[in-house]
Amino acid sequence: MGSRIATLALQDSVFSIAGAIESKGHQALGQDFGSRLGAAVLGLRISDDANTAIGAGDVLIEFTQPEATMEHVRLAAQLKKAAVIGTTGLSDAQRAEVVQAAKTIPMVLSPNMSVGVNLLFELVQAAAQRLGLGYEVEVVEAHHKAKLDRPSGTAKRLAELLAGSRRQPIEKIPVHAIRAGDIVGDHTVIFAGPSERLELTHRAHSRDAFALGALQAARFLAGKPPAKLYEMRDVLQEVIK
Repeated sequence: MGSRIATLALQDSVFSIAGAIESKGHQALGQDFGSRLGAAVLGLRISDDANTAIGAGDVLIEFTQPEATMEHVRLAAQLKKAAVIGTTGLSDAQRAEVVQAAKTIPMVLSPNMSVGVNLLFELVQAAAQRLGLGYEVEVVEAHHKAKLDRPSGTAKRLAELLAGSRRQPIEKIPVHAIRAGDIVGDHTVIFAGPSERLELTHRAHSRDAFALGALQAARFLAGKPPAKLYEMRDVLQEVIK
């Protein structure tokens, strides 16, 4: 994800890359980031100094693991830098800390940055409200075999929306996770009723769907106050206008 976000950012004159962070001991440390991407030399070395990298930019875009994300969110809050968080698998305590940080810096947090998935969220809510409890619902998601968290953050969000729309405990919403091959990301919500079935599905063909959304979120945050924790719904409403 980091590579795709950076590659697309380099193709957009609105953006410049101020810093690139890797974990301590990573083989890419010290390499030119542009060369690492297969692009032109940028004169920017990959570093494990998160404080300096975050401080050099205007917006942190974070797609890593929960522990690293929380460390970087704390640094962004200290440095008063905006942040776009696409990391999934955050615990309730970690999410609560992100919400608290959003009171001091403008921040977008979303389990999925793609335009299509965020439209799926709206369609699922509408279908759940119209079909009611007479239809059984299930969520099925599939990702590549290396994805660590299961179910995905997107599937969890779909279950939350279904539970809220149907006024049911979230435990009543079955969620199934598949980890196989190199699947980028598939999400399906099934509504099964008497003599018919409705399925709402989103399939990501490439990680660029998420990367482009993350860049939209970064542009959205320019000049925004840290009044609340923004969602992709907020970003897309402004983009559509």
